[in-house]
Amino acid sequence: MHQSLATDDPAFQPARGDCRPGTAADARDFARGFADLLHPAPAARTTQNLLLLVSELVTNALRHAGAVTALRLSADHDSIQVRVEDPSPARPEGRSPDLTGRGGGFGWPMVCTLAREVTVRPRPGGGKIVQAALAR
Repeated sequence: MHQSLATDDPAFQPARGDCRPGTAADARDFARGFADLLHPAPAARTTQNLLLLVSELVTNALRHAGAVTALRLSADHDSIQVRVEDPSPARPEGRSPDLTGRGGGFGWPMVCTLAREVTVRPRPGGGKIVQAALAR
């Protein structure tokens, strides 16, 4: 994992972190650690949204693509970027949530609601990259 901390000085360097989580819990732990290192610290609500966003994107990659090839977090003064790479070229699809709780369908709409911007693009060498930006 690579990380550098953001500061308020003129030589500000954006914060970055990379990992390859095997579970959504691993991804949440990584995201919490990343948020804890940011200066100034994000608001509690922003950190909660970051954890939800990371959890949903990683869960979707594990469930629908079989793996996460990379989770990358970065932050600057204005936003926190979440980037999840997986081996499947299939784009996420919104569907009607299953209100019985058995079939899911809540994750992608939640991602699109929490993030101020979401992009999906092919990954060089195969698969895709899903990137979401949160307001900091």
